[in-house]
Amino acid sequence: MDDTMPFFEFVEINPKVTLKKGIEYPFVEMDIVTPGRRYVSSINKRIYNGGGAKFQFGDTLFARITPCLENGKIAQFSGAKDEIGFGSTEFFVFRHKEGISDPGYIFYLASSDILRKPAEKSMSGASGRQRADIASIKDLEIPTPPLPTQRKIASILSAYDDLIENNTRRIKILEEMAQALYREWFVNFRFPGHEKVKMVESELGMVPKGWEEVTIRDVSSYINRGISPKYDDLSRQIVINQKCIRDGRFNLNLVRRHSTKVPVEKFVKFGDVLINSTGIGTLGRVAQICQEISDCTVDSHVSIVRPNDRVSHEYFGSYLATLEPHFDSQGIGSTGQTELGRETIAKTIFLLPPKGLQDRFAEIVSPMRKNVVKMFIKNINLRRTRDLLLPKLISGEVDVEKIDVLMA
Repeated sequence: MDDTMPFFEFVEINPKVTLKKGIEYPFVEMDIVTPGRRYVSSINKRIYNGGGAKFQFGDTLFARITPCLENGKIAQFSGAKDEIGFGSTEFFVFRHKEGISDPGYIFYLASSDILRKPAEKSMSGASGRQRADIASIKDLEIPTPPLPTQRKIASILSAYDDLIENNTRRIKILEEMAQALYREWFVNFRFPGHEKVKMVESELGMVPKGWEEVTIRDVSSYINRGISPKYDDLSRQIVINQKCIRDGRFNLNLVRRHSTKVPVEKFVKFGDVLINSTGIGTLGRVAQICQEISDCTVDSHVSIVRPNDRVSHEYFGSYLATLEPHFDSQGIGSTGQTELGRETIAKTIFLLPPKGLQDRFAEIVSPMRKNVVKMFIKNINLRRTRDLLLPKLISGEVDVEKIDVLMA
């Protein structure tokens, strides 16, 4: 691909958007931008009082602060057509120029190493708060194929992202269905046959008669922290860290490889619940292992809680997920070094329903979780394929000029 031009001539950088103070607008926080996922939309509105990155429908939001940029927090703002909003001050905003550049192509260009690597190298400032310098990419010569070619490239890559979005929506629906059933049976106590069961006083309030108040220790076969890994990118063994655990699930894209010898009991097993146990902000996050993962452990900042045969995996994971706020509140230690101890986890009260009811819950929820895992794996493979194709398309190594592409 021979056509190039300076980046600032190809896009509008931090374009002007007029917002009125005192009016509510969609707001995008850095936290809701998911690496590897193209679109981001506002989950709430905030009153605009000045400041922040301002953008409109179709603009690309590009994280400029560490570690968000290195982690790939880059997304295209999606919402109602012509919708405007604002967000974190830590975004650069890129907008297409009419007749010159395509919004989709800009997003994929921003996601490629062509833009990311120079921005990452320009980082400066205090440790942990380093920011990219817009000058590092403003004058950068970037590939600028003709507009029809840009649209073809964006359309090819969008096909992968559209499948990822569709799978993500299906995952959300299945997870919400499982959570709704859990709440109905085990929080609201409207389980099958509840009309015939008397409610009795307990330390947890009114609960169905025959349900036991035990501790997590009573329903666990193993509670312990992980290892202190020696990282080795060539090893087959992987280690889950606190970054991997978020929103009730874990992200295998963020694991690291290591060569440390691991005691057999510290390899994670299907049904294990992992709890972030160090620091502030991530303390208490919970995720359950819902698939077989070979040669995988956790580091010393994460606790493994393994269910025993008194409790079904599905109920165990669902119950511990509801304890995130409790675990977060139980940290002890100095600022930045808060710890959630093994004994604190072990002595936490656990409501144990009859095994038959747990098993009925598992029969319904287990197929949902299996489908969720399948779709997660599909998304991982789709992202991997897309990310291999992206630099080849952007650089022109794969020529799309003569390829017929159905474009939206």
